Amino acid sequence: MTTAKRWTSGLLAITLSALFLAAPARAIVSTGTPTALHSDTDGDTEADRQAVSREIERFRGSSISISQAMAIAERRHAGATTADVSFDGASGVPVYRVKTLHNDRIWRHTINASTGELVGGEAALPLAELDHEDRDNLAALGAIRHRLADAVRVAERAASGKAISGGLVRERGRLNFAIVVISGDDLKEVILEPPGARTK
Repeated sequence: MTTAKRWTSGLLAITLSALFLAAPARAIVSTGTPTALHSDTDGDTEADRQAVSREIERFRGSSISISQAMAIAERRHAGATTADVSFDGASGVPVYRVKTLHNDRIWRHTINASTGELVGGEAALPLAELDHEDRDNLAALGAIRHRLADAVRVAERAASGKAISGGLVRERGRLNFAIVVISGDDLKEVILEPPGARTK
């Protein structure tokens, strides 16, 4: 699932050693100024920077953390696990968009970033309706013992900041967690390779 936004232009990769709940994981932190977060400015560099700055400012003003938003969404269905989460402050009330996996369905939740309340109900999509790659990624997520919430904690420590989004990515046949962290005025992408992720 290509859920976390990827920024490659002008990024510097630094390899760190991190602990993932007492099991070793490899964390790669990429730093730099991405060209877009939730931007609709079609390549206008200055407008993109302003959009990113507004998004970061709205994120910093939110009372609910990304970890809290995931926990709220997961509590909706006992045994659910988060597959993707992102902050959206582009319009109206800032929210987290959380996708959880439960009983062969992807549940979509919108969580108010100030109050933690569910906005507009929830929607479910059967896994059978997803493409082959997404189904494989979600099957692998169920097979590893680490969760996105664990990856967020590791990424926040590794990048010295607060996570704004996270999800699954598959690189070179391996399932990874990709977490975007705000550290100071920078956005950093942290790629975590969970132990036990299956290669395809």
